[in-house]
Amino acid sequence: MASMAEQLASSINVSAFSKATELKKRIWFTLGALIIYRLGTYIPVPGVDAAIMAQLLAKHQGGILGMFDMFSGGALGRMTIFALNIMPYISASIIIQLMSSAMPSLEALKKEGEQGRKKLNQYTRYLTVFIALFQAYGIAVGLGSMSTPAGNAVIHPGLFFTATCVITLVGGTMFLMWLGEQITARGVGNGISLIIFAGIVANLPTALASLFNLGYTGALSPIFVVIFLVLAAITIAFIVFMEQAQRRVVIQYPKRQVGQRQYGGDSTHMPLKVNTAGVIPPIFASSVLLIPVTISGFLSSDSTPGWLAIVGQEFSQGRFLYMLFYAAMIVFFSFFYAAVSFNPKETADNLRKQGGFIPGIRPGANTATYFDTILTRLTTIGALYLVAVCLLPQFLINHYNVPFYFGGTSLIIIVSVTIDTVTQVQSHLVAHQYQGLLRKSRGGKGKKR
Repeated sequence: MASMAEQLASSINVSAFSKATELKKRIWFTLGALIIYRLGTYIPVPGVDAAIMAQLLAKHQGGILGMFDMFSGGALGRMTIFALNIMPYISASIIIQLMSSAMPSLEALKKEGEQGRKKLNQYTRYLTVFIALFQAYGIAVGLGSMSTPAGNAVIHPGLFFTATCVITLVGGTMFLMWLGEQITARGVGNGISLIIFAGIVANLPTALASLFNLGYTGALSPIFVVIFLVLAAITIAFIVFMEQAQRRVVIQYPKRQVGQRQYGGDSTHMPLKVNTAGVIPPIFASSVLLIPVTISGFLSSDSTPGWLAIVGQEFSQGRFLYMLFYAAMIVFFSFFYAAVSFNPKETADNLRKQGGFIPGIRPGANTATYFDTILTRLTTIGALYLVAVCLLPQFLINHYNVPFYFGGTSLIIIVSVTIDTVTQVQSHLVAHQYQGLLRKSRGGKGKKR
């Protein structure tokens, strides 16, 4: 028999949505914030020649900088105030999470609840500023030395331009960090993920036009274009299936006799997702790859050290080192995020305190081991799924020069963020219907009185 929550969710329709005033305000706020973000991706950094910058970035479009430009919604290619996008914040979040697992003082903050979370968020913001300064300075110095036969990328290079560029890029990143937090608190969905999502989706029409143009000019076979689009649709369906797949662990609660009544004896389940980490591993892995390569990608060939030039070349799209490192980072962050988000020992202790148990498994240490075994197997499957979806399309992109936006990483981000946002919208609608039922119940009692 369906639960009350499932019955309410099944009754959600356009009428219920139109009555959810609070939800509509949140959606309008989210859309307004994303529009502001998109407008900012067209405000150029002072002193940069946009035409020459586009030519220079085209040389690195196939590498990791192309992925950086994709995440920034084209802001890097246009060298705008949001060129760094939200990546420094993501890098800072990775470092703080790693440190919180290794340092007892930060680990204690995680257990302090809301106050501890606020302190960790503040540390993340400080570290974001430092990383953004590092990346912005590298870009500013690199831009000053970049040139083409048509001219220099910077109109008036020098100390003033470097200071202006650094302040502009760091300010843009901090504004996006604040905007993402506002979307999370006052809008619908995760603000940081939605900003990355908006940047990718905004350029999908251009990528589709480029793909169709390749088929029209004969660079790609029209049959191949159709097959590729069908494969993309199949990949999206597979991603949706894997993102919603879960392992349900049966939880049994014993019966209790209180007076003449019996309580408990219920059987429920604990859902464990196959891909516990969701879209986090590909984004984190991309962010880690961007840190050492950003500077080498923008330095001119004359000023680039030999070893740095080799690193930049080997980390270009399709190279073995790029594939290997990217896959390793995805697997690492899949297991790391699963370990951070789910503690088998703590879950087993809480289950024992509530009187629950898994049929056939002794409470306590045995239950914790059982949870750990299941989580390890699920995370392994989830990590292999992410690696396959993120890297297999790279071979088609490399061999047939398909636009980068059809890569597995972008598809996973689009599907995952869409599913998460739709789920939150449904949660708000269910909560609104619950409130409506409570108001009707109280009104009915008042009339009887």
